Amino acid sequence: MHDHLIRNGTLTFPPTFTLGAATAAYQIEGGATEGGRAASIWDTFSHTPGKTAGGATGDVAADHYHRVPEDLGLMEALGLDAYRFSISWSRVMPLGEGDVNPAGIEFYSTLIDGLLSRGIDPVVTLNHWDLPQALEDKYGGWRGRETAYAFEKYAEVVGAAFGDRVAIWSTHNEPWNNSFSGYGSGAFAPGGTSHEDALKAAHHLNLSHGLAMQALRRTITRPDARLSVALNIFRVQAQTPADEDAARRFDAVANRVFTGPMLRGEYDADLLEDTRMFTDWAFVEAGDLEVAHQPLDLLGVNYYEVMHIRQAPGFVPGSETTGGTAFPGSEQVEFVRRGDLARTGMDWGIEPQGLEEHLVALSAQFPDLPIMVMENGTAFPDEVVVVNGTRTVLDLDRTSYLADHAAATHRALSRGANVVGYLVWSLLDNFEWAAGYGPRFGIIHVDYETLERTPKLSAHWLTMLCSTRTVPVLSSSGSPELNAQLATTSADR
Repeated sequence: MHDHLIRNGTLTFPPTFTLGAATAAYQIEGGATEGGRAASIWDTFSHTPGKTAGGATGDVAADHYHRVPEDLGLMEALGLDAYRFSISWSRVMPLGEGDVNPAGIEFYSTLIDGLLSRGIDPVVTLNHWDLPQALEDKYGGWRGRETAYAFEKYAEVVGAAFGDRVAIWSTHNEPWNNSFSGYGSGAFAPGGTSHEDALKAAHHLNLSHGLAMQALRRTITRPDARLSVALNIFRVQAQTPADEDAARRFDAVANRVFTGPMLRGEYDADLLEDTRMFTDWAFVEAGDLEVAHQPLDLLGVNYYEVMHIRQAPGFVPGSETTGGTAFPGSEQVEFVRRGDLARTGMDWGIEPQGLEEHLVALSAQFPDLPIMVMENGTAFPDEVVVVNGTRTVLDLDRTSYLADHAAATHRALSRGANVVGYLVWSLLDNFEWAAGYGPRFGIIHVDYETLERTPKLSAHWLTMLCSTRTVPVLSSSGSPELNAQLATTSADR
């Protein structure tokens, strides 16, 4: 498969730049009722008819729970510098608080030791959306302040258990989805549809971030460990000058609702004003913002597309509307689907230049904070084929996408952006939340019937990137080698 790739000698990352891949617990683990694990809100949500495509659940997912040795071998073959994964809170603490499950601790300890023995740095996320159902039932989940304090205790437990070995910690992954998709639009677990609850959840996620940061600082012992949060900070572009206010409103509720408290210790006045029809923000207590604002060693950024914004036709700036979107205070915003862009299998516009500009802008905004791209990847339709007797997936679109975005990351670095790493989403095909098992983001194909793993062309691309530190690009689509191999596939399928 390496014959499909050439090495671009002008785009070489420094030896200290971290390259790797990422996953999340509920999306890959399976073993939903094994080893003492209790239900999360995603177990409940996915088992509710009509909530996920085809009624899909994470009960088995990619069966990583039973296939850790095999998956570690695949990661070693890829030559990853780092592997980002999340801990299932309800596997470690089934009720979300109180008793600790030794089998859960052992599972992740084995994974971490397996990574380190293969020269791969563990990058751990504490919360990738799978809140223990017990906390949703007891406290209202992230709507309840008590859940933030439970998260602090959970951070203490895992910090004490793994803090001697984990290289990078992230408190939350994309808390925007936890709050606004989970409690606002109803698209994600637990399926709430209240703008006030979404804003409450956002605040308690901010508070829990600060509490967990403090807990980790108290418990971790690895001297070079770094603490972070992974945010899907949206790259926002107004279509015209007349759309600037719409872009501002979206930026407030999509980005600054988290970067304000976490990175500056405040909520911006325009955010509070834009959302006053939904809440008076009385759930923000004295001292909360000081707690949320903890020193970060690293900012994780997840990038998938640019948000092109315009004002909804007929909207009068300054008027109030309640709407029905996940963006309270920004219901009058319209998202422009640019017809000139190539699109992914999720119908997201492909703009690697957007990643470059995003990283440069974020570095200018937060000049003292190193940035790691913790998620970047794409879903495209995949098919396993046999080429010269070997099973593979010739995912040319995904490979080209990753090459273009890795190159964009390198260009940002060359322009002075403080970028220290790039992680591909995702290592494995997996449960894609409400979209079920249709979209495939993995660089390794998973047959959901047999659970067999098959590295795709994009996996070989990542192997070359990790081994050479230089961004590989696809050879010409007209090359004889590529055309010859493609021509053999139809007969071998």
